[in-house]
Amino acid sequence: MFAIIARLRFKAGNVDEGITLLSQAATLSRQEPGCHIYIANQDLADPDTIVMYEQYDDEAAFQAHRDSAHFAEIVASKVLPLLESRTRETFTVVSPA
Repeated sequence: MFAIIARLRFKAGNVDEGITLLSQAATLSRQEPGCHIYIANQDLADPDTIVMYEQYDDEAAFQAHRDSAHFAEIVASKVLPLLESRTRETFTVVSPA
């Protein structure tokens, strides 16, 4: 299984809109074949930072997610412009949920 941790730092005043958009993306992403987990977590020490945790069958399923219409419409077009910065790490899941 393939996992992603993405750290999204929102520009001041944009995190609430970002959370709403990520919730919309989560609903659609969880319906994708190969997507097991798609969760947004707000940093308690820095509320403008959201950490995404995602799990997919494999890297191909993750790429299919990134190629989806809802990713383009919600994440790429609406969430990314609200960000100050973004980092992403990839993992192999070694212990099932």
